Amino acid sequence: MLVQDRFSPQKNSSNLNPNSNQKSYLRTNDLPSNRFTQTKNLDFSVWVSDNLYKIVSVVLLVLTVAALFFLRNVGDTAALLCFENKARDLEKIEFPRVDWNKITPIADKASKFANFRSEKWIVVSVSDYPSDALKKLVKLKGWQVVAIGDSRTPADWNLKGAIFLSLDEQANLGFRIVDYLPYDSYVRKNVGYLFAMQHGARKIFDADDRGEVIDGDLGKHFDVELVGEAARQEVLLQYSHDNPNRSVVNPYVHFGQRSVWPRGLPLENVGEIGHEEFYTQVFGGKQFIQQGISNGLPDVDSVFYFTRKSGLEPFDIRFDEHAPKVALPQGMMMPLNSFNTMYHSPAFWALMLPASVSRMASDVLRGYWGQRLLWEVGGYVAVYPPTVHRYDRVEAYPFSEEKDLHVNVGRLIKYLVSWRSDKHRLFEKILDLSYAMAEEGFWTDKDVKLTAAWLQDLLAVGYQQPRLMSLELGRPRANIGHGDQREFIPQKLPSVHLGVEETGTVNYEIANLIRWRKTFGNVVLVMHCSGPVERTALEWRLLYGRIFRTVVILSKKKDVDLVVQESHLDRAYKYLPKIFDQFSSAEGFLFLQDNTILNYWNLLQADKTKLWITNKVAKSWSSVITEDNNADWLSQQASMVQKIVSMMPAHFQVNYKETSSNDKNLLLCSSEIFYVPQRLTSDFVELVNLVDNLEIHQKVAIPMFFVSMDSPQNFDPILDTTIYKKKPPTNSSTIYSAKVPAVHPWSVSSEQEFIKLIRIMAEGDPLLMELV
Repeated sequence: MLVQDRFSPQKNSSNLNPNSNQKSYLRTNDLPSNRFTQTKNLDFSVWVSDNLYKIVSVVLLVLTVAALFFLRNVGDTAALLCFENKARDLEKIEFPRVDWNKITPIADKASKFANFRSEKWIVVSVSDYPSDALKKLVKLKGWQVVAIGDSRTPADWNLKGAIFLSLDEQANLGFRIVDYLPYDSYVRKNVGYLFAMQHGARKIFDADDRGEVIDGDLGKHFDVELVGEAARQEVLLQYSHDNPNRSVVNPYVHFGQRSVWPRGLPLENVGEIGHEEFYTQVFGGKQFIQQGISNGLPDVDSVFYFTRKSGLEPFDIRFDEHAPKVALPQGMMMPLNSFNTMYHSPAFWALMLPASVSRMASDVLRGYWGQRLLWEVGGYVAVYPPTVHRYDRVEAYPFSEEKDLHVNVGRLIKYLVSWRSDKHRLFEKILDLSYAMAEEGFWTDKDVKLTAAWLQDLLAVGYQQPRLMSLELGRPRANIGHGDQREFIPQKLPSVHLGVEETGTVNYEIANLIRWRKTFGNVVLVMHCSGPVERTALEWRLLYGRIFRTVVILSKKKDVDLVVQESHLDRAYKYLPKIFDQFSSAEGFLFLQDNTILNYWNLLQADKTKLWITNKVAKSWSSVITEDNNADWLSQQASMVQKIVSMMPAHFQVNYKETSSNDKNLLLCSSEIFYVPQRLTSDFVELVNLVDNLEIHQKVAIPMFFVSMDSPQNFDPILDTTIYKKKPPTNSSTIYSAKVPAVHPWSVSSEQEFIKLIRIMAEGDPLLMELV
């Protein structure tokens, strides 16, 4: 459509000829600019096309604002932290300058507790009236509770036996850290830590108001005393440092709950549920930070809480109270919390809770930060069996409260293990690490300033910073020899996994089987059968073959089909060298008669490098004085023994005569069960060769060999508690016990008797019931 031109403006328009055939058009620039506006095109598609760049700009702006608002409120931490970290990059973090020599002491002059002193303190944060758990906490003998209020705490809060510090009272204490603490957070416990130190603290139990101390005694499991007469002088199990790439561990597995993981464990490590192949040991006394396990509702994250519940029933998870405490070596960390942790004075500096991170991340980040620095003073973290019971209130916190936790914690652990500082004093290293963590975005410069204030306040209340020790990280570590390895198989307790109850104990029983197999998997069992091997040979192999490397069966009659070797019982020792040679790589050889039951689960503590025999079992081992006439069997045996002893090399003969100096003395042993380690098999073979064709009975030869190879005082005592009777009772089951290493006598000559035996032995090895 064309816009018709108009004539130049005139007062009289009657001269216009509407019928004129001539059309004249006005140019746009001929119109006065102050009078008319160009008519707009009202077609929508054309309008969008003309203004597309403006529309796109506005839409992008709106989406950006909406995204930021959404992420800030729902806690999408990964994306949000990306935005925040970019913003931080634009900010320059200033390193605090502290003159450590000009710290003015801070004395308590404002509170009514100025003259109060106690060595043992419990610090809790309170936002509501005293809970039942807190009322019990103040009754712990020898411990003083200090309750730290915040902006939500009732103004009339009061509890007899507790020292309560309101916001106003906290501000009047004169601590520098108060300027950096939020008003509505448990992070204000930092004030309580300093207050406790100011009033004589040597131990601080970091607690909350919902945990009840089991049996009302913190010393039941915790090592409250590390020095002095009251200290437990003992060696602790320690996680192995054999794998240098392993930097974090889930301690709940050690205490029987492999399906549960603590808050602060990187989610990529949740699937590591296998128990330790072996542990090492460490001397006690430097477990300056002690983390307790909580029954009921343990310290778990929101991921566990929301995905492991089958309904609204509260959690009541139990851990193994009999599991030994376990320490962590340098290079390995675990999550620590702020409601069940014991701190000793050499680690008081590690109590600082950061203020710039989310509420549920504060104590976790503190824990990792503190563990790394603890290595600098030669200390370590130890984990203890259940020390408190926390009740699940079925009121979980949102995932957004764990901001700064799930995204950053895995990277934080790697960073801390690799971090090094050239500072020469601990407090300088602490400030150095806090600054480095701010630069890496783990927390902000607010916590750098808080750290500087915290360290100055520590010195101001009289705290002495510990001396630095040599750091083992990065240095070659000694190989862990077999003798340095210690085993512990955790229980498998009823648990919760993906909302499904796991109530069986099969995994625990299988773990025991693996443990036994690992212990005796390179030991050969040599079994002599006096009964009918066609009825029992396969059964014996089925029973003991699960545990030992192999079961070699000897009998007076050879059976090729059943792989039974021929050997008479009274000369069975002469067949052993052949077995030694056949299994030359075995750790040792255990001889057993089929009239003796072996409870293999009770042999784990035996030393496989020593001789085992029943020399302390009176009815099995004896010494008799023989006559000179050689008329009876005993005299004949003694005469042959004297001949063998006279031919022995010096070391054999000396050993023998230390035990039996009288030539008329004859040692006898029923020899139903004995063990020869690999290191002494050559000596055993040499002694067998000395016997040659002499008809020395097994009951005489075995004790002669044993006292010649080594002194009886060096024998392992593992078989000393064997139940041994000369004659079988009417009912064999009356003499059986699953708590001894072996039981004699016991007769098995049929499949029915074997089934009866299996059912009785299942008391010690429940998986045996799978065989019947």
